Amino acid sequence: MEGIIAVLIPIFALSIPIVAIWTKHQQKLAEMQIGSTAEQTAEKAAQYASQVQRLEDRVQVLERIVTDRGYDVATQIEALRDSRQVEGSGSGVPLSIPNHAGKSRKENV
Repeated sequence: MEGIIAVLIPIFALSIPIVAIWTKHQQKLAEMQIGSTAEQTAEKAAQYASQVQRLEDRVQVLERIVTDRGYDVATQIEALRDSRQVEGSGSGVPLSIPNHAGKSRKENV
């Protein structure tokens, strides 16, 4: 029994500094991870801030366009919608008129 205690005391005495060194190392690794995460977060925040600024600038331009022209923009949009309905309905004169054996268009009708 005394032999086992004589062996365990030096092992225990040497393990205390090893555990302390390992704990400090783990703490430094955690601090480095936190620092790395903070830098990445700061970069993303800067990117988002610049993107938000670009979007705000675009919204200001659109607001200026709408307020300068007033209700004229709405009428132009409605006019475009009306012209699309006419184009989509198939009405109008066809661009290619078939020529049946040299006959004029009036004779084909």
